[in-house]
Amino acid sequence: MRIRMVRYLCLALAIACLGLYSGAYVERVLYQTYESREFDRTLNPGGPNGNSPAAVAASHDKTLPISRVGRPSASALIGRLSVPRLHLSAMVREGIDGKTLRLAIGHIPATALPGQAGNVGVAGHRDTFFRGLKDLRSQDEIQFSTLNGDFKYIVESLAIVAPDNAAALAPSSENVLTMVTCYPFFYVGAAPKRFVVRARQVSPQTVPPSIME
Repeated sequence: MRIRMVRYLCLALAIACLGLYSGAYVERVLYQTYESREFDRTLNPGGPNGNSPAAVAASHDKTLPISRVGRPSASALIGRLSVPRLHLSAMVREGIDGKTLRLAIGHIPATALPGQAGNVGVAGHRDTFFRGLKDLRSQDEIQFSTLNGDFKYIVESLAIVAPDNAAALAPSSENVLTMVTCYPFFYVGAAPKRFVVRARQVSPQTVPPSIME
């Protein structure tokens, strides 16, 4: 009887975990689908309904957090990050809190924004958006599309560091992109290391001052 009860409890726990995972997956997919569509619509105001007053107003509203304040507000959409060779593409939003990383790649506050001089830092979970980084190679191309322009980076280095090692996120005199996720990729539980990708911006080298001011 006791063995049977243990089996039932284990089964119930497995079902509950599956339900939580499924719910998180659906939420993530819906968020990414919606934000990606809205991002493309803003970039292409000439599309269907793109010239309507509502669409134009929405386009202006989306640029306010960066262009007027200089820093994006919490949870603001930053853009889309993609690695063509890995077929990896995901929306990026401001912050690295639990909710943000559950739904998107997070832009690390206090690091540069794409197009600004310095070190652009982003973070993602190793079991969702950044799982594909395990197959990343030196010289791979990374694209970061924003409302202020498209920026291309080339991977220069891959490193495994201690979780308290923040040197990779230090300010840089060059325009670089730093991607951080937990390591090992298939570790069960809290991963003991961090996987760090450093990429150098190759185009465009500068952004018109009027855009970033």
